[in-house]
Amino acid sequence: MKARLASFGRLELDGEEFDHDVVIDRWAVRRRKKGPSKPYRSTFGHTPLSVDEKIPWTGRRLIVGTGADGQLPVMDEIYAEAKRRGVKIVSLPTPEACVLISNTADEDVAAILHVTC
Repeated sequence: MKARLASFGRLELDGEEFDHDVVIDRWAVRRRKKGPSKPYRSTFGHTPLSVDEKIPWTGRRLIVGTGADGQLPVMDEIYAEAKRRGVKIVSLPTPEACVLISNTADEDVAAILHVTC
């Protein structure tokens, strides 16, 4: 899958454009539903990634794109749950996460990509 942050707030996956956060689970793309994480917004100053969301724990590795400037908070519980499941989390700014996804041939790819901040 070819992925790139085309501009702030705009992601391109295999030529298809998205103007919202996405979840990639075994190459299937869906919209990230941030609602379950919104109660934590006041603590973090921004809606974080939390275990309350539907996280794609299907692969051995979960790539988290933390936004154009790397500002998406990832709660400690995400890392604890990943460790419990034997999943390695690679958390980096979305432009770098897109490069990693684009260079991954692994069928078990799972990713969460934040398109702003």
